[in-house]
Amino acid sequence: MPSETVLITGCSDGGIGSALALTFLQRGFHVFATARDTTKMSKLKDLANVTMLTLDITDSKMIKATVDSVAKETGGTLDYLVNNAGHNHFMPILDENIEETKDLFNTNVWGPLAVTQAFAPLVIQAKGSFVFVTSIAGYGNTPWMGTYSASKRSIEIIADHLRLEVQPFGVNVMMVVTGAVISKGQTYFGDFALPEDSLYKRIEGTIAARARGDDGVSRMQTANYATAVVDEITKRTGGKFWYGDYAETVKSAMSPTVPQELLDAGAIQGTGVDTWN
Repeated sequence: MPSETVLITGCSDGGIGSALALTFLQRGFHVFATARDTTKMSKLKDLANVTMLTLDITDSKMIKATVDSVAKETGGTLDYLVNNAGHNHFMPILDENIEETKDLFNTNVWGPLAVTQAFAPLVIQAKGSFVFVTSIAGYGNTPWMGTYSASKRSIEIIADHLRLEVQPFGVNVMMVVTGAVISKGQTYFGDFALPEDSLYKRIEGTIAARARGDDGVSRMQTANYATAVVDEITKRTGGKFWYGDYAETVKSAMSPTVPQELLDAGAIQGTGVDTWN
């Protein structure tokens, strides 16, 4: 396989993974596109230089089978691994179902780590790159997103440690701290509901609207996001790359000179907390 190779997790239609896959294809890469259900990757079906593979990143047997398939096709190398698959989540902390939250961390933290460990021999052989799609949510304290934010920040912290640990092997690690981008993440919550005994039941409609993306927040076109991100990946940019609507705003707000009161006022705006009284 003479062209460079990339494997991207979470490539269902309409999402960031699919847009990244199409952009890599335009650059002449051979793309291994994965999803839990390959029928949901219709945008990539029958395209030259695409290998579609079924992968649930929380299933160790499926991860191994995917590694074996890629190694067989490439001769044991992979230039880029893009950990994109993940799951969005909205719920007040006091209403969280702990078991469901453990599943969220399995998808957003332990799954990407398992995939990274499994593909490490192929990426090291290629002196390639690990890429992790993270989120600006990991840097804020926006109400109703606590456990999701924690999961996205957690995998970013793991990736940042990995970045130093794989330097001796000539391997690069990049974290894409993603701002507001049009994606499948806003489609999960058509039936959103709080528990009947929730303390926040009176603003359930507001929370549900934010979960569905009906919050008046602008979101970058996915194709525009993918173009810039692939540019940075192929330049082997290391460390954090902030991109997407509001990414630079959140990055600037991380300055220790910004008062906590100002950060909190921005975080609660439009969440229902700001109008509670």
